[in-house]
Amino acid sequence: MKHLLGLLLLFPFYLALAQEALPISKDEVILKVRENNTTLKMAQQDILAAKGNFNQTNAVILPDISVSYTGIATTNPLMAFGSKLNQEILTQADFDPSILNDPGQVEDYATRIEVRQPLLNFDGIYQRKAAKAKWTAVQMQSERSGDFMELEVAKAYMRLQLAYKAVEVLEKAKETALENKRVADNNFKHGYLQKSDVLAVEVRVTELDNQLQYAKSNILNASNYLSVLMDDDSYRILRPTDSLSVAYNPITATDLSGNRKDILAMDATTEAYEQMYKADKMAFLPRLNAFGIYELHDDQIFRADANGYLFGAELKWNLFEGSKRFGKTQKSKAEYDKSIFQLEQYKAESQLELNKAQRGLEDAKNKLKLTKLALQQSRESLRIRTNRFEQGLEKTTDLLLAETQYSQKQLAYYTTIFQHNYALAYLNFLTKE
Repeated sequence: MKHLLGLLLLFPFYLALAQEALPISKDEVILKVRENNTTLKMAQQDILAAKGNFNQTNAVILPDISVSYTGIATTNPLMAFGSKLNQEILTQADFDPSILNDPGQVEDYATRIEVRQPLLNFDGIYQRKAAKAKWTAVQMQSERSGDFMELEVAKAYMRLQLAYKAVEVLEKAKETALENKRVADNNFKHGYLQKSDVLAVEVRVTELDNQLQYAKSNILNASNYLSVLMDDDSYRILRPTDSLSVAYNPITATDLSGNRKDILAMDATTEAYEQMYKADKMAFLPRLNAFGIYELHDDQIFRADANGYLFGAELKWNLFEGSKRFGKTQKSKAEYDKSIFQLEQYKAESQLELNKAQRGLEDAKNKLKLTKLALQQSRESLRIRTNRFEQGLEKTTDLLLAETQYSQKQLAYYTTIFQHNYALAYLNFLTKE
């Protein structure tokens, strides 16, 4: 019953493995991620939002135009007289004091076109510059997000390569273990081995079965993660078109580049804070706006027998707002100074991360040499012990230890290749402009 329950639990796992693996290259993954990744799509929306904020500042240079249509009925003496005057229907009889003081109901239907044109708006000009800098910052940050996503794709793709290498190593180890089991069974029949030796070989085969199951699960996990990055809900089992091998790409840059997209984004953010600080200081200056009004009046709806216009300019200077502007300027100055400190800190931390990445790559290169040498030694040791075991001159435990060490050294070697290649990719990411 327990065996049946175990099979039922593992059924989805084996069903997934039964799917035909879809060959895919890293370039294909990157292309699909660029087109479909949700994170990158959200970054594009951030750009559009920042552009929308910048477009709002067009109000600093473009006119504000409004049109309204109003209908009123009144017996108010002043409004009644003014409405007739606007309609150009005032007569001598309307100056009769009794009519002036107690007019009958007067109706007025007015169309009003109003235009306001900013001429001098110093704080608005700097607010526009701040919005432009913020837009630039979001664009740079979005490009950097794309670079980071490429790094994440490279890492996930290498994990898939490593998972397939692990399966390959363990399957070969299992073949070797089964051959050793065959030899052990034969030697046991001839009395050269004890039952405990045969059981030890069988335990090794079972261990490899379990390890192989986990390795195949890693293929599923790596494939699913790549599917998430590509926003592909089919969750196909993926197979890399190229095998995991040591990557060679010399890095010449050692210092942090000021042209890196995230650094440029931080620079633009600092500029935005600077422009906002200047805008708050310019708010103390007067504003000059031109305006114009054109009106159409009639006592009948949807008619316009009378018209008139008004235009002029307004110089407005708001001298005191209860110290509100002083506090706002103080706040924007503090935010600007803080952004400078944040920029310097970010550059220092980025240089530190670059230094660590360079040392990490050197460590990975050294480790790669050591694991390669250890792999060669364990391969030779296994060959010698296998030959001696087949001749009945080697203990079973020694053979199993050599076989285990060889598979472990293989896995360690390919894991080190993964670490080396990722360290190289990460260093490329840190030095990419």
